[in-house]
Amino acid sequence: MSHERVVTTTINVNNMQFTADLGGNSAGELVLMLHGFPQTRYTWRHELAHLARHGYRVCAYDQRGYSPGARPEGVESYAVNLLVDDVLAVVDALGYEKFHLVGHDWGGGVAWTTALLNEERIASLAIISRPHPRAFGRALKEDPEQPQRSSHHKNNRKKEVTKQALENDAQRLRESFRRAGVPDADAAVYLETLNNYEALDAAINWYRALGLSESLYKTVGQLKRPTLYVWGNADGSVGRHAAELTEQYVDAPYTFVELDGVGHFVTDQVPEVFPPLLLDHVRVNPM
Repeated sequence: MSHERVVTTTINVNNMQFTADLGGNSAGELVLMLHGFPQTRYTWRHELAHLARHGYRVCAYDQRGYSPGARPEGVESYAVNLLVDDVLAVVDALGYEKFHLVGHDWGGGVAWTTALLNEERIASLAIISRPHPRAFGRALKEDPEQPQRSSHHKNNRKKEVTKQALENDAQRLRESFRRAGVPDADAAVYLETLNNYEALDAAINWYRALGLSESLYKTVGQLKRPTLYVWGNADGSVGRHAAELTEQYVDAPYTFVELDGVGHFVTDQVPEVFPPLLLDHVRVNPM
């Protein structure tokens, strides 16, 4: 395989088949990237290409519920501890012990939890938008605006949400992407995966499983691994208080990057911004 080429493949772990974009230098340090909702591995296209060009082994996979071969039945199948198990199984399948972990939105929540529970395996952590779980919990109590910003967490637990989101050719999803500044062409790629009931319902199960995951989020502590945290100050989901609290929960080199006027979907809105930030971060924190 070329050191720069990224190809789509299947990774078979945990009795499931995950669709993944994989490439770069097979002898290089691994950088694993976890997408959020309502997105797919496509959100990391620029990061994958950029890091592959610089000699890293790169992987982004469609997570549980998003990959057609990884849609187990039952809300309980989407608890965060199982999503963490998927991360470690993918890394093991790629033949790595230590790795760099990257996450956005829900993928950020999984990335934080993976790193906090398996610190010895993490070379560095890079997060877009999603605060440390404890910082997020505090912000929900301390910032009067954060509960409203996070109201979709409860709304998305309702069974009827999936059907409503898909009505009129997924009009609600398309409009939410547009309001958030995601170009229509990129939204169309995400909807190639999510514009059907089975896929979207499985993806929304992450929200429905929140009650199964909350106790774990509440128990995690300080992260002792180098961390890059990127937050757009026009993010409708995460307010400043949650973003700035995150530093209190990292006991290691910490870099906070605030993007002025940028919203929640950083890699789609300003695709040129995060790849060099991520490359600099992994370079100064080698495995």
